[in-house]
Amino acid sequence: MKISAFALSEITLGKHNIKDFKLDQADKLVKAKKKTYPQIELVAQESALDADVIILFPDARTDLILRDLDFMETRLAKNPLEQEKIVLDKMKAVLEKEEFISTLGLTVAEREIISGYGLFTLKPVVVIKKEELQDLGALFARVIAESKYICFLTVGDKENRAWLIKQGTTAWEAAGAIHSDIQQGFIRAEIISFADFIACGGETQSKQAGKMRLEQKDYIMQDGDLANFRFNK
Repeated sequence: MKISAFALSEITLGKHNIKDFKLDQADKLVKAKKKTYPQIELVAQESALDADVIILFPDARTDLILRDLDFMETRLAKNPLEQEKIVLDKMKAVLEKEEFISTLGLTVAEREIISGYGLFTLKPVVVIKKEELQDLGALFARVIAESKYICFLTVGDKENRAWLIKQGTTAWEAAGAIHSDIQQGFIRAEIISFADFIACGGETQSKQAGKMRLEQKDYIMQDGDLANFRFNK
């Protein structure tokens, strides 16, 4: 996950591990050789269009909106086709109210029409306060949550690990977050909810209590799910 620091010189760019309390709890119940937290990469303003999320101070909000508004006006001046014009006008109206395009809730069809656009506020934008920079762990946790990302867990043997994914990610897509071979050979996902895992006291106990479910490719992953993916090698 890439987070662009827009007009933020007070923050150190680079990779940061994000503490996950669910992983910490799982690590106490299942032994493994190492524990791996999810990781984000903080990138510069110049990489904002390639980032998954943008963070900025309140005084930079207008600058970001104006960049998208300039794009809308330039595009509309080229007399686009009617379907494109409708979406452009819709986004322009929101920007003129000094709101982000991401608040619109564009349909799949509308997103398809603008898929080639380089828009800043179409992606999640989180406005932060300067004092939040004193606790980057808490700040990044808020950014992740407000950007609608969650973590699923894999545990046991060599590594207990939390994997960062978008809300709405399917089991098949989550398998790809681990490795493309697992996704390509996907058979099923063995899932234990985090609540059941904790209540039963571990993975083995959860299985003995019948709390492990077999899910197919289209299962929507939930925050804290413990997952084991079966696949053809």
